[in-house]
Amino acid sequence: MKTLFDRQIQFHQTALNLQAHRQQLIASNIANADTPNYKARDVDFRAALQGALKGSSAAVPLATTQPGHIEGGGAPTLESLTGYRRELQSAVDGNTVNMDVERAAFAENALRYEASVTFINGMLRSMNTAITGQ
Repeated sequence: MKTLFDRQIQFHQTALNLQAHRQQLIASNIANADTPNYKARDVDFRAALQGALKGSSAAVPLATTQPGHIEGGGAPTLESLTGYRRELQSAVDGNTVNMDVERAAFAENALRYEASVTFINGMLRSMNTAITGQ
């Protein structure tokens, strides 16, 4: 039986993992801004978080190449939640990275990551206060 504290920690852990993955994708987009035919990638954070918390979102099937293999299906991986960002303005070289969009997404994601860390610190501080009685 999961307690309220366990559910809250799990929520923030999932959010932090998704935010860290998204930050890596955005940084990769920025790094490849001048790469011909590079397609900007991103994660729909809201949909990914809801799917991860439900645990019933489209499970990634495992390939069974032998009769003795166990059929899989679990939580989706971070890579399976990653998609391509819509192209706002086409470039001559086929690159879809828009630096203004990337900078804004990077700053927003960093702020949300910091907020999640602050919430976790507050929860742990409150738990410590409750335990020690101070």
